[in-house]
Amino acid sequence: MITLKRLREDSEQIIAGLERRGLKVKETIKELLAQDASRRELQTRLGEIQQKLNQFSKEFGTLMAQGNKEGAEQLRQTVQDLKEKAKQIENELEERAKAFQEKLVLLPNVPHVSVPTGKNAEDNLVVRTEGGKPKVQGKGLPHWEIATKLDLIDFELGVKVTGAGFPVYKGYGARLQRALINFFLDENTKAGYLEIEPPIMVNAASAYATGQLPDKDGQMYYASVDDFYMIPTAEVPVTNLYRDSVVEEKELPIRMTAYTPCFRREAGSYGKDVRGLNRLHQFDKVELVCLEHPTRSYDRLEEMVQHVEGLLQKLELPYRVLKLCTGDMSFTSALTYDLEVYSIGQDKWLEVSSVSNFEDFQANRLSLRYKRADDKKNELLHTLNGSSLALPRVVAALLEDHQSEQGIMIPKALQPYMGCELIPWK
Repeated sequence: MITLKRLREDSEQIIAGLERRGLKVKETIKELLAQDASRRELQTRLGEIQQKLNQFSKEFGTLMAQGNKEGAEQLRQTVQDLKEKAKQIENELEERAKAFQEKLVLLPNVPHVSVPTGKNAEDNLVVRTEGGKPKVQGKGLPHWEIATKLDLIDFELGVKVTGAGFPVYKGYGARLQRALINFFLDENTKAGYLEIEPPIMVNAASAYATGQLPDKDGQMYYASVDDFYMIPTAEVPVTNLYRDSVVEEKELPIRMTAYTPCFRREAGSYGKDVRGLNRLHQFDKVELVCLEHPTRSYDRLEEMVQHVEGLLQKLELPYRVLKLCTGDMSFTSALTYDLEVYSIGQDKWLEVSSVSNFEDFQANRLSLRYKRADDKKNELLHTLNGSSLALPRVVAALLEDHQSEQGIMIPKALQPYMGCELIPWK
């Protein structure tokens, strides 16, 4: 959420930034500033009344000590009237604060100045591409044909048990899932990330704090009896571990990694782009979360991107890094890099990771601050997160890009986790 301080001091910059997202917010910002000014005037009136109440309380004691009961009684009535007025103002302030918050929370994050302006994914900027397109014998099979042929994944059985978008992994397919999860977690912990095993259901306060609510309400699975949400990513519970917290500056950066199943409705998804593992309602993902000092967060963002690139290199997958344009960024992001792997069976790039810097947007919702070492003041810190990695499309690319006459070749770095060098054709 945009901070009130920034709204007051940098309203023109906020308007310009959000207009680059394609939003017309000038009137909304104007209304918010007017509401803020009105609230402050009302707060000033309340302060004046409270000051009078303190003064009259002392005078009341003096009158009683002097035996002036008539004067004390008149003052008592004046005090009672002022208390009622103060209560009215407090209620009005509460209502106005709620209305102000409801409007402010609908504004997305302001994009970083380096984010390219654009409308959709076609306007994203390709930063770099690593590795050429893999060569396979004949025409490369798409992963859903490979998975069926080798009995790795049963999509129809998943439909029977639950519905579309809930595949069943079997044999080598299940082993590949487990191998990738352990490989990613081991690589992340080697890089200094603390492994966390969080809950996979969160309350509304947690979903609100990281920006899923109200923006992504329709995309989340909801347990109405308990008022819990199934998580769309481990970012939500892991970041919320520090909600309503103040950390010491010397503790930064705080780096965490977690594996969880993830759940997304992906409303309206259909057609060839969701075939096989391309888009699921339940999938496995390993996540990175970082809490960092504001002056170092963009250096940390680049470091996280390089770490994810290292994982793709060890999996021997060709990939590219994109800087998302303003029209393709998430609600909470200030700057996002997407990493995509090439799928030879589908002849297209598949997104496997998004690495984002939210600056203080999430921290403001989280009430997450750090205590400055110099003057011990509390300041909002910056939050970052990234997929490291999302499994479905990684699995798809591994099956498609590593197919050979003998079977599916296992990358060398993954062989100790799989216990084999290839998955043979049946």
